Amino acid sequence: MNIVLWIIAIVLAVAFAAAGFMKATAPKEKLAENMDWVEDFSERTIKLIGVLEILGAIGLVLPAALDIAPVLTPLAATGLAVLMALAAVTHARRKEYPMIGVNVVLGGLALFVAIMRFGSQSF
Repeated sequence: MNIVLWIIAIVLAVAFAAAGFMKATAPKEKLAENMDWVEDFSERTIKLIGVLEILGAIGLVLPAALDIAPVLTPLAATGLAVLMALAAVTHARRKEYPMIGVNVVLGGLALFVAIMRFGSQSF
């Protein structure tokens, strides 16, 4: 199970780092071409979401890999799960229903990592 959790954490870290980097660096106008939801938020909020995704991605892997404060791994996973729940609410409010599926999958995987790393598969 430990290997499965590592694989899930690494896949999530890559996905969140890529999405976060895009949100943190691209201008709002460029993001709006593919992401309609950015119209509801300020540029600072979008950048904040991007930075949170990057920090969550780092927190999924580095603390456990370096064995420095490994409790940060399930905390990062919990934070990303909450972020995906809030994203699903935003997409539901905007009636962007296909995007909710992506949020549910990513949030569910993050929640699975959090539960397992807080529980029986902790470091």
